[in-house]
Amino acid sequence: MFGALLRSVKVSVREASAFARQATLLRHDTGAPVVPRDVLPGADVVVVLHGLFASAGVLRPLRAHLERRDGIHTATLSYAPGRDADEVARALHALLDELPAHVHIHLCGHSFGGVIARFVAVRRADPRIVQTIALASPFGGIRGATLIALGGVRDLEPDSELLRTVRVARPDTPIPHLSVIAGSDMLVSPPLSHALPDGELVVLPERGHNTLLFDRECIGLVEERVLAARRTRREAAAAAGPSER
Repeated sequence: MFGALLRSVKVSVREASAFARQATLLRHDTGAPVVPRDVLPGADVVVVLHGLFASAGVLRPLRAHLERRDGIHTATLSYAPGRDADEVARALHALLDELPAHVHIHLCGHSFGGVIARFVAVRRADPRIVQTIALASPFGGIRGATLIALGGVRDLEPDSELLRTVRVARPDTPIPHLSVIAGSDMLVSPPLSHALPDGELVVLPERGHNTLLFDRECIGLVEERVLAARRTRREAAAAAGPSER
């Protein structure tokens, strides 16, 4: 019992620290979308999308970590809390339209942002999109969401058109997906029920909903998936031989 109490306190402290860190970052990147320039053909671009009641600024630590790697760029945008799924999806489509033709795009989102990332991926039919990654995203929906008079929140009702589309979509070209679940997520409970069906799942125990934004293991998972996709691509090109590349 004492051990469980200590774990609960540890989770609460981590989550409070995440909230405090978000508060210092919210003012950043709230204007025009952040789009990388001078991106070479074949590079990887990780497009990251924040959750409700946040801004693209909270994604700065994740973006900074990824951009330490040669050939990895990031892009992002901010949207207001009252925007519904279609509005946020249109903004993401517009950002993707600004990226070069010959890059490899990884869509990664936190909470509502992860749902939108997958929604756009399965509907866009964009060969540049190589995978989606969702951090603490409620693909199972949040009951009672329609009682809140904000577009994005209402879209998280379990039977919403947004979530039905994402859960049943079967794109012509499969797009791998990873759901990273916060094992002590109190916002989307029980956490495991919110992983995307048919996608891969990783659970990070003793983390809360917002803790994942700054958690080293979570950020490392995102980095590893981007690098793994790059390795797979290079191995396939090497196996094909010079005449088929």
